[in-house]
This record gives sequence, C-alpha cells and structure tokens, in this order.
Amino acid sequence: ALTEEGAGPERFVAVVLPRSIDLIVTVLAVLKSGAGYVPVEPDAPAERVEYVLGDSRPVLVVTTAEIAATLPEGRTPRLLLDDPSTWERPARGTAVAPRTPDNPAYVIYTSGSTGRPKGVTVPHRNVTRLFGSTEHWYGFGERDVWTLFHSIAFDFSVWELWGALLYGGHLVVVPEAVTRSPLDFLRLLVDRRVTVLNQTPSAFYQLLAADRDNPGLGRGLCLRYTIFGGEALDFRMLAGWYERHPDDAPALVNMYGITETTVHVSYLAVDRAGAAAATGSPIGEPIPDLRLHVLDEGLRPV
Repeated sequence: ALTEEGAGPERFVAVVLPRSIDLIVTVLAVLKSGAGYVPVEPDAPAERVEYVLGDSRPVLVVTTAEIAATLPEGRTPRLLLDDPSTWERPARGTAVAPRTPDNPAYVIYTSGSTGRPKGVTVPHRNVTRLFGSTEHWYGFGERDVWTLFHSIAFDFSVWELWGALLYGGHLVVVPEAVTRSPLDFLRLLVDRRVTVLNQTPSAFYQLLAADRDNPGLGRGLCLRYTIFGGEALDFRMLAGWYERHPDDAPALVNMYGITETTVHVSYLAVDRAGAAAATGSPIGEPIPDLRLHVLDEGLRPV
C-alpha cells in the first residue's frame, strides 16, 4: 500500500499512531518503501499537527480511524490500520525500494528558535554512523533489552528504537500510562529484564524516587547502562542512586546532543566520585567522528 501511494526515496510518510507494536511495524514498512517517516504524536495540539503535516507534505498518512477523525482536513491519502478494507488489497510482493545512505530516514520537528516547529531531515547515513561511532563504548548486542520510553516524535526515540533493532536486541514498547507511573515503570524494568535504559534526567529523578521507596524491587534490576540525554543532568541528584547501586550495575552515562546532530554528540561515563565532585553538568568528550567547539557570547572560540 505504501508503494501504491507513491512512497519512495526523498518522499515522506506521516505516522500518526499511539505507541504500540503497530507503530514499530509501520516505521519499518515506511523505510522499506524507501520513504522517510515523519512521526506525529496523536495527542499533540491540533495547530502543531496541522503545521507538521502541511510543512512536511507527506504522500501518505498512516493512522487509525479514531485518530483520523481528529486530523485536519487535507488531500493527502490516509491509510487506516484498523479499517478492514486496508487488508483486502492483494499483496504486491516485498520488493525493497532502491535508496542511498543519503536518502532521508526521518524528519523530526523541534520547537524551533522562532517558536514555530522546525523540521530536521536526517539521512540513513547519520543514524548508522551514530551507532558505529559509539559501539566501542557500549558493546550492544542481541541479548540487550531496550525500552521505547520516549515519544516517537522526540529524537531520543531514534537511539532507543534503532539501538535495539540494529543490534538484534529486544525492544519493549512502554505503554503511555506506564511512562507516567515511575513505580509501574520500575516494575516493568525488573519484569522484562531491561538492560539498556535511556532517560531524560527529569524522568530518571522520578524513577530514582520509586527505586528509593521500593529498594527490594530496585535490587531486581538487570540494567547494564542508563544513558541520559535531552536535558542537563544534575549530578547531585545521583547521590541517592549510588547509595543503593554500584558504579557499574548499571553504568551511568551522560550524553549531550540535539536533533540536528542526530541525537548524541558527546559522552561522559559517570561514577560515584565524579558525580559527587561535579559542578554544573559536564558533557564529556565528543563522539570520535565529531568535534566540539566552545564559544563565548560573541561566538568567538575560547
């Protein structure tokens, strides 16, 4: 169906779905068609949804009948996953559309410095180099269990989704309600034996409190890494974590980056002593294939 609707390299398909297995399958299908995916949160403000769909000009919107009823009117075809007629189309084979590493993989919209959303187009090459340039630090593999905790429209999800799938690992799609309940999320981490956790610091502080109040549950964690991103990390908040957990189980890592640079730019392995001594929010060293420049308020190198 994606191919029939004109999807292909240098074209985009909007994905407006709740977090689910269907969401992951749809993203994979979009990429297999050769197009790039444009993730849109179903509960985003109507004005933002209208802007993103108008600005990205997708050739197709993949959604559900319920969500489609809330979307702005337009001429873009819609593929409704819960419409029986969608599945009545005859199979057309599974040919993979030709593409290059420089074709777009996705477009994620940031808030933008002007207040209007700004679409950042990221090619396949940038995503694969992100993992290739950081694998010497992590050694991710097929035995790792990751969570998709963040919104698919937030670029941290790129690290979560493709970190699991590109290494042959297991991806646990965290239900929306569980993301809002730190205790339930802690239970999920233990029950699903998650090994790679990715968190914004503000989300981790809430999880830290649940771990503090339920030490017996926290002792059941199987984490190898907890990786921070998305906002500045307050290292002082980690003291309570280190009172209950060793430095390396899990290893805590602070990574800094922005959507335009494909999720992460820098790496800092955190330990108990370093967290206690930190002032500000250190971001560490650049990923090997990138460079960092420190500038003053006049954009002069310092």
